[in-house]
Amino acid sequence: MAATPIAVVTGASSGIGAATARTLAAKGFRVVLTARRTDRIEALAAELNEAGHQATAYALDVTDRAAVDEFATAFRSLAVLVNNAGGALGADPVATGDPADWRQMYETNVIGTLNVTQALLPALTASGDGTIVILSSTAALSSYEGGGGYVAAKHGEHVLAETLRLEIVGTPVRVIEVAPGMVRTEEFATTRFRGDTEKAAKVYAGVDAPLTAEDVADTIGWAVTRPSHVNIDLLVVRPRAQASNTKVHRTL
Repeated sequence: MAATPIAVVTGASSGIGAATARTLAAKGFRVVLTARRTDRIEALAAELNEAGHQATAYALDVTDRAAVDEFATAFRSLAVLVNNAGGALGADPVATGDPADWRQMYETNVIGTLNVTQALLPALTASGDGTIVILSSTAALSSYEGGGGYVAAKHGEHVLAETLRLEIVGTPVRVIEVAPGMVRTEEFATTRFRGDTEKAAKVYAGVDAPLTAEDVADTIGWAVTRPSHVNIDLLVVRPRAQASNTKVHRTL
């Protein structure tokens, strides 16, 4: 009997990460949930196990390379890695942006993805059919005012995916980049505006049906379950009301 394929999801404590864990579990993967908030991922693992799926929680800060390397020792073979951990801080112009925010965004979005990908690449290769998913953003593809630090970090993540795909071509590992546009989750905008729920709400004001975390998770689930010879290099997914990062239809 073939072993159940394992999928690691970073940033699985909420939003797209949690939704992706649920989607992959439903598709028959044994999911390993990582995030810094242990209580959240333990609760999600319990939910999935009670539903008859297979899930394990592992507290992990993706920016801590020693911790990531220790985590990776648990895997001799790995089917899927979803690099979802990341996020945005602030919406200040370049002229007044806080370098500490820029540094933190780069560390979580780019260095965190690099850490986990490097550490787990041997296990993904050993599986004979591995898939790396990098959750970037439409911010990885075009700029917008007030997004400098986040845009720079996501551009870095996009280039990481492109370069890795070039470097490992010929190995049994796919590199998929999923770049969502406007996604309304319970935390993304609130975290960006440091708990200011009024500012966070304005991001989505008047927008008919922004994407949900489940929409993006469904996209990831589809991409990773394509036949092994099919690689979805880059998949941009936006709500119908959004034509670009700066063109959004609103009814106010």
